[in-house]
Amino acid sequence: MKNLYINTRFFFVLIGVGILYVLAFFFPFLMIAAHAVVLLCLLAAFVDYLFVFSRKAGILAQRILPEKLSNGDENPVKIDIRNNYGFTIKVYVIDEIPFQFQKRDFLIEKQIEAGKNSFFQYILEPKERGEYHFGNLNVYVSSPLGFVSKRFTFQKDAHLAAYPSFIHLRKYELMALQSEFLLGGIKKIRKLGHTMEFEQIREYVPGDDIRTINWKATSKSSRLMVNQFQDEKAQRIFMLIDTGRTMKMPFRGLSLLDYSINAAMALSHIILKKGDRAGMMTFSKKTENKIAADNKSGHLRKISDALYNIRTDFFESDFNRLYQDIKYSLNQRSLILLFTNFETLDGLNRQMKYLRGIAKNHLLVVVFFKNPEMQTLIHQNPETIQGIYDEIVAEKFEFEKKLIIQELRKYGIYTVYTLPENLNVDVINKYLEIKARGIL
Repeated sequence: MKNLYINTRFFFVLIGVGILYVLAFFFPFLMIAAHAVVLLCLLAAFVDYLFVFSRKAGILAQRILPEKLSNGDENPVKIDIRNNYGFTIKVYVIDEIPFQFQKRDFLIEKQIEAGKNSFFQYILEPKERGEYHFGNLNVYVSSPLGFVSKRFTFQKDAHLAAYPSFIHLRKYELMALQSEFLLGGIKKIRKLGHTMEFEQIREYVPGDDIRTINWKATSKSSRLMVNQFQDEKAQRIFMLIDTGRTMKMPFRGLSLLDYSINAAMALSHIILKKGDRAGMMTFSKKTENKIAADNKSGHLRKISDALYNIRTDFFESDFNRLYQDIKYSLNQRSLILLFTNFETLDGLNRQMKYLRGIAKNHLLVVVFFKNPEMQTLIHQNPETIQGIYDEIVAEKFEFEKKLIIQELRKYGIYTVYTLPENLNVDVINKYLEIKARGIL
């Protein structure tokens, strides 16, 4: 009896009976009708009980989880329910999803015909990396009478880990192979020159760059021949992720640190697909989670496991320590993408000598963030004094960011200044642009 639940329909009927008894007090002839209705309700509830509890395994249900969750993305969780009863049933599904999602009103209602399956899904969007615990999958079944329900419980426990975003890696890969990305339209990166890696000599076809014509080979074969080049491979690309307190700032549920981790994951995938070597490290008071640049099989999984455990430590990041570690550990010229956040020019100037030191031996790209809330204030049309004041303050902060970009460019340091939600596309575009220009 512990799985027996009385439905609201039964209580509504009882309320109706109560009203009938009240009327019978004034009209005694209704008393017989009231007694008859009570007996019918009790009989119907008993019959309904027999219907619902007639089968021990009246339904079979399972929750189908992905292998792991992708942080910041929409992850489908599927549920399959089979009706083993000989009549159409109504089910109410209450899945005990992890507490991190704070969904206290989770309820799915379905109607399933006799002997049929119902297959449906719901979406979970995690906002932090780590372990997620699922509780019971509860399914409440009622017959067409709808007076009582029986609770079935399945899959009492399940654990699932949320890793840095990986769902869209295939999409980024297809775009990168074409050297183009969708961001407010089609942005195509034009190749500005050739790298030094020669591939082969082949016959000219319409559309080839006439500057690649090999006249010596042409004279020997009496056909127009061209040199074909390919992007230089096995170049070393390092991603440095700041885990200091400035990276804990949240935007739309994710912190800047998580946006950076997701971007590093997406970029690592593209780097390895392009034949280059991807490496990473994190830094704050000291450098940690060092992964040497490599492109061996399984290297992306190694990077993913390292990114999974990264947390901010709320300290002021030590760029001097970072500079020293890079100086002694990275002996070969590399492309370094530094994920951090500078809010003021003074904050940049305190670290500029260390950034310049890194840029002397490496191609440095500083990745920092636009504030979406400030962007909203800048583009609004204020109608109050407070609104005008907020817009002026936002424009001041935006101007400060432009000064930071100018200061970095003065010393040959490249920048990616972007909204957090556009970070993945923008850093991959910057990598492809640098590869196309052959400046590494």
